[in-house]
Amino acid sequence: MKKAFVSAALAVSALLLSSCGAPLVGLAYTDSAFPVAVTSAASGSKVGKATSTTYLSLWTEGDASIDAAKKNGGITTVSSVDVKVDSILGLYTTYTTTVRGN
Repeated sequence: MKKAFVSAALAVSALLLSSCGAPLVGLAYTDSAFPVAVTSAASGSKVGKATSTTYLSLWTEGDASIDAAKKNGGITTVSSVDVKVDSILGLYTTYTTTVRGN
């Protein structure tokens, strides 16, 4: 019984502390930005952004993909990709992908 409890506690802790792919996510509050990719293309004058929002860590709406950001900025050649994560207790989280290019 004790082994099962310890295993369950470890599994729940791992789930709560996992960052879902973002390298800098705090348990209570997050306001971080980080680079995803840089290409050899010249720095562009166009900027495209795409955002998705997660509610209560249960469901997500929106499209924060690189393709959506490219489309929103009218970009065909990508020079850099950055991601910004804002989260409050995992209850409300936004992921914003910013693409720069031409």
